Amino acid sequence: MMKIRNLRALLLALAMVFALAACAPSGEETPSADSTQTVSPTEDPSAEPTPSQTAQRTTVRLAVLSGPTGVGAAKLIADSQAGTTANDYDYTIANDNNELVAGLTGSDPAFDIATVASNMAVNLYNRTEGSVKIIALGTQGVLHILESGGNENIQSVEDLAGKTIYATGQGANPEYILRYLLEQSGLDPDADVNIVFAEPAEITQRLITGEAEVAMLPVPAATAAILQGEGQIRQAIDVTEAWNDLRIGSLIMTAVVARTEFIEENPEAVAAFLEEYEASIHYVNDNPEEISQTIADLGITPSAAIAQQAIPQCHLVYIDGSDMAPAISDYFMVLYSIDPTSVGGSLPDDAIYYVP
Repeated sequence: MMKIRNLRALLLALAMVFALAACAPSGEETPSADSTQTVSPTEDPSAEPTPSQTAQRTTVRLAVLSGPTGVGAAKLIADSQAGTTANDYDYTIANDNNELVAGLTGSDPAFDIATVASNMAVNLYNRTEGSVKIIALGTQGVLHILESGGNENIQSVEDLAGKTIYATGQGANPEYILRYLLEQSGLDPDADVNIVFAEPAEITQRLITGEAEVAMLPVPAATAAILQGEGQIRQAIDVTEAWNDLRIGSLIMTAVVARTEFIEENPEAVAAFLEEYEASIHYVNDNPEEISQTIADLGITPSAAIAQQAIPQCHLVYIDGSDMAPAISDYFMVLYSIDPTSVGGSLPDDAIYYVP
């Protein structure tokens, strides 16, 4: 009788073992009692993965110019510092286009994506046989003509006749734009006005002392000059508005370029950048007060007050894909008509634009 009971107990134990085995998923081992399972938050189908949980994150070496192009990218850079972007951004804030050109070219380029003057983008494309492409367009125009001494004599481009105009950007977008506006207003840039090129700091000082009556500066330098002038320096002409009055297409002064090789090897990273850059532009435009301190902390502008005042004057836009060519091709033709070397000797073909 005892043997029968023992046999029944053994059979019952075996049945429980088989039942437990049947409950385990096929092809998986049943965890031991002392084993620990770690469940990733992404295993919850209702949870959105954060960028830090993404399997593949690409490091993008991003360079922006201090000034308006840096202003537009400020939210993206801040988000990158917080670790909430899809890519990892190793960013550089450069002081001039030459630094960006050097970083995009050569056998060991330092940058993958950069914001450059729009005519510089064409120069790079033509001179390097297509080693870079334009992936987006940025600022519509950042130039402003200022008048000092508390005067209000300058109301239009025609009013510049006989004036000495201090300006930045010799041999670059600002000079070409100023000359074209003067010509279209019936003024000879070499005879009817006197254009003196200088650095923004020198121009600002001349405006404050009254030595310079008229000057053309980009923001945020123009914004800073107005604030420092304490009511004696005013914006006389918004160059973007004056350009738009000519009805010859948009004034697009900034282009975002990427190395062609990087685009081909990392299309998803480029797509993520474009999405985050567009969001950054919109955020900055809509939240100047909230983002201004971040812009100053990044060294893009001298102060938060200047950043906040400058944002509306930056004319920040975001244009990509098939919308780029219609938006900027007229401007390239204007530059070519003024000086073919300004765009590298020839107008670009449509391959310059990255259209996924």
